[in-house]
Amino acid sequence: MTHHKTPELKKRMARIEGHVKGIRRMLDEDKSYPEVVQQISAVRAALDKVIEVMVQDLVEHYVSQTTNPKEKAIILELKDTVSSIL
Repeated sequence: MTHHKTPELKKRMARIEGHVKGIRRMLDEDKSYPEVVQQISAVRAALDKVIEVMVQDLVEHYVSQTTNPKEKAIILELKDTVSSIL
């Protein structure tokens, strides 16, 4: 299976990695917990977006592989359900 979104995912993960390093620096600099927690929350949201992009890529792959309209509808409903959880 081809992963069409891999370049986007790599960029997102690199940004997340930089953000996490920034949080580490905040701890080293003894920043307040509320400030640190806010940044951790941002990282969690960014990771959720990574999952959402992966699910979208997977769904697009499966939709492109089926000609059955009922299967396509089920796959798209599953994607929407997962996206709503994230």
